[in-house]
Amino acid sequence: MGILLLPLLSHAQQVDLANLKGMFNKDAPLKVRGGLNASTIFHNGSETSGRQPFTWYLNGNMNLSIFNQVNLPFSFNLTNAGINYTYPTTPNRLSLHPTYKGITGHIGDVAMTFSPYTLNGMQFRGVGVDVAPTNEWSVSAMYGRLSRAVAYDSTNKNVLPTYERIGYGTKLMLNQEKYGLGFSIFAAKDDPSSNPTMPDSLYIFPKKNVTFSINGMVRPAKGLELTMEYANSAVQMNKRDFNIVKEQGGNLLSSVFMYDQKSTLFYKAIKAGLNYTFIKSTIGLGYERIDPGYQTLGAYYFNNDLENITVNFSQPFLKSKANVSVNVGYQRDDLANTKSGRTSRMVSSVNMNYNPGDRLNMSLTYSNFQTYMNMRSQFDAINQTTPIQNLDTLNFTQISQNTALNVNYILKTDKRKSHNLNVNLSLQDAADLREGVLHKGDGSRFYNSNVAYSLMFIPAQVNVTAAFNLSYNTIGRDDNLTWGPTAAFNSRLFKKKMTAGGSVSYNASAASGVEQGKVLNLRANAGYRVQKKHNLNLSAMQQLRWIPVKGTVNDQTVTLGYNYNF
Repeated sequence: MGILLLPLLSHAQQVDLANLKGMFNKDAPLKVRGGLNASTIFHNGSETSGRQPFTWYLNGNMNLSIFNQVNLPFSFNLTNAGINYTYPTTPNRLSLHPTYKGITGHIGDVAMTFSPYTLNGMQFRGVGVDVAPTNEWSVSAMYGRLSRAVAYDSTNKNVLPTYERIGYGTKLMLNQEKYGLGFSIFAAKDDPSSNPTMPDSLYIFPKKNVTFSINGMVRPAKGLELTMEYANSAVQMNKRDFNIVKEQGGNLLSSVFMYDQKSTLFYKAIKAGLNYTFIKSTIGLGYERIDPGYQTLGAYYFNNDLENITVNFSQPFLKSKANVSVNVGYQRDDLANTKSGRTSRMVSSVNMNYNPGDRLNMSLTYSNFQTYMNMRSQFDAINQTTPIQNLDTLNFTQISQNTALNVNYILKTDKRKSHNLNVNLSLQDAADLREGVLHKGDGSRFYNSNVAYSLMFIPAQVNVTAAFNLSYNTIGRDDNLTWGPTAAFNSRLFKKKMTAGGSVSYNASAASGVEQGKVLNLRANAGYRVQKKHNLNLSAMQQLRWIPVKGTVNDQTVTLGYNYNF
């Protein structure tokens, strides 16, 4: 059985060279602390679903402290899970973060963030540095490999081939009490020669990207803060195009890309906000606009083609025992007017919390989403005979409302027993309106409820819980019902050295009155501590599912674990 090394991490190294004289104090001994954890998972059942029958994990951490001045933490994680996968970012990771005064280095497999629009949490293998000698200004920089080359494998369609990608960038920040200013720039490029066998039929081409952002903050009055950020990104979609262009249309990043503009795309993003706090109230306004197709090679995923306008307000009342917050927003897409369907929506939410004492805690949440779509077939434009011809359109509105209530109440408590009741209710109502009319079958509702009663025997450290779950939903002309009880217990034995528990749950489902299946879950767990440093854990699960077409399906999972702290 193969072995795949997963995160091999070293979270931090901190070396304060300014206090070298105090490192040799006789009262500062050498200390080593850490832990080791090992676990195995056994799985068996009628349907394996691709799961390995036996999986093991081994991870640990150690921190070496020298005279209480130098800390050398180290951690690792080993497992045999996923042994046959290949990824652009290797799962084997090692990182060091030495620190001296206000300078922190990043070496190995690390991640840094400059801006949401430039470099945002992207993992790379290389070096980076944060310099912040004071709270007023800071400088950051990075250079490294964002992804390794992965060759095309026709037998494995789950992993797409990639080119080797190198990235580098820097960020400058100035922070004052009344104002702040920041600037960041990030660039990345693929190496076409790193994967010469890449088929053009996959439409995966080497890219090049340069993006920058500038942001500012000002506090003109007490409690008032204004923020703004502007970003610009240029992406060359095919780095193999080498046709030089003399003029780039005056874009701020044009001079960086002196290649064929047919494969170079330019994007921009802007975000602004206002927050004002007075007494105990807070009000805020926000605006964000991101061009269609905006992307940066310094982020894993990016939302684009949207415009957001938001307003929020929060206020405590009843002597701060209750609090209410309101959020209202408007969002639309198709900013370039190129889509056949345009979407806009209103979003509003209200959150209320009430905590009058130690026994009662309540929360109520309501949200309303209204989405408007203006749809037009492309054939209308193709078949248009005159520029002023009226085109047929379809106005489509989708309304979704969500309400959730949570109540937790301590019925009775004393030195021997504690009685607790928890109630959860939620409702989601969705409807589709066409030309302002709700047609039969275009609506849906989801009801979910849970009631749980807990009884704790305090001296014996035994907790017993009984719960009932009910879910009912209607989608179009169909309805579905799922219900079932749950019983569980947990206890602490042998002077709290051992914990043991178990649960049994049953649920059944039906669709339009026709039974769909039944599920029985049996779970048990136990843990034992030896001499405060050794911990043994064992858990087991047995699941039986009855499905009308397949019959009975069963799954068994057993997990055994060991933990040692030193």
